[in-house]
Amino acid sequence: MVRIIMHGCNGKMGQAISGLLAEDKDARLVAGVDLRDDGHNPYPVFNKISECDVRADCLIDFSIASAVDSVLEYCVEKKLPCVLCTTGLSEEQKKKVEEASQSTAILHSANMLLGVNLLFKLLKNAATILAPAGYDIEIVEKHHSQKVDAPSGTALALANAVNEVLENPYEYVYDRSSRKQARPRKEIGISVVRGGTIVGDHDVIFAGPDEVVTFSHRAYSKTAFGQGAITAAKFLAGKKSGLYNMEDVIQMTRVEH
Repeated sequence: MVRIIMHGCNGKMGQAISGLLAEDKDARLVAGVDLRDDGHNPYPVFNKISECDVRADCLIDFSIASAVDSVLEYCVEKKLPCVLCTTGLSEEQKKKVEEASQSTAILHSANMLLGVNLLFKLLKNAATILAPAGYDIEIVEKHHSQKVDAPSGTALALANAVNEVLENPYEYVYDRSSRKQARPRKEIGISVVRGGTIVGDHDVIFAGPDEVVTFSHRAYSKTAFGQGAITAAKFLAGKKSGLYNMEDVIQMTRVEH
C-alpha cells in the first residue's frame, strides 16, 4: 500500500485525486496540505508543508509555483519522493528541482496524461518531416478562466519537443500585435485562451503550402490528470534519487503489461 501526501489537497485537482484514492486498493491518502481547510477531508490537513509529520511513501504536488520551493525543501529533508505536477516554474525553480533530485526521487512533468506524452513523440516525428518542407508551426492552448499561468506548461513542453528535435532553431512568440511584418520562418507562435471551465485543449498546427496538419489533444475532466499523478506516485515510491518523467512511467507500464 503506497501512502501519499497530497499538497494542495483542497484545490480542484487535489479533490479529484482524493476521490480517486478513496477507491484505490493499492494506495491511500494519509495527509493533505492546504492553506484552507473546512474539515471535510477524512485525513489530517496541515496549513504548511513544514508542519506535516505524517509518514508517507510519496508526495503529490498540485499547487502553485510560489509554493514549490517549500515542497522541495520538505521532500529533500524527509527523503520523500515527489510527483511535481505544478506548472509555471521559473528557471531558478527548475534548477532547484534538479538539485533536489540529487537527494530524493523527483518526477516532474508538464502534463500527467498518457495521450499528451504520446503526442510529444508524434510531434518529434512530424517536425523532422514537415519543418524542413517549409511548414510553419503554431500552438493554440485553451484552459479554464481560473488558470493563472500562461502559456500552459504543456504548451511550452510541446513547443520544446518540436524545437529540440530540430536542434533549437525556433524562437517562441506570444504576441504579434505590435509587429507589422510578415511571419518569420524560424518562430513558433503560442496562443492562449482562458475561459469558462475548459479543462485543457492543445492544438499543434503545421501550416504548409496548400495544406494544414493539426495534432490535437482534448482533456474532458480532471480525473485523467489525477489518475496519471497517482500512477506516477505508485511508480516513484521506493525509487532511488533522480529526476524522472512520465516517459519513465509509460515504459514501466509497457514492461508490466
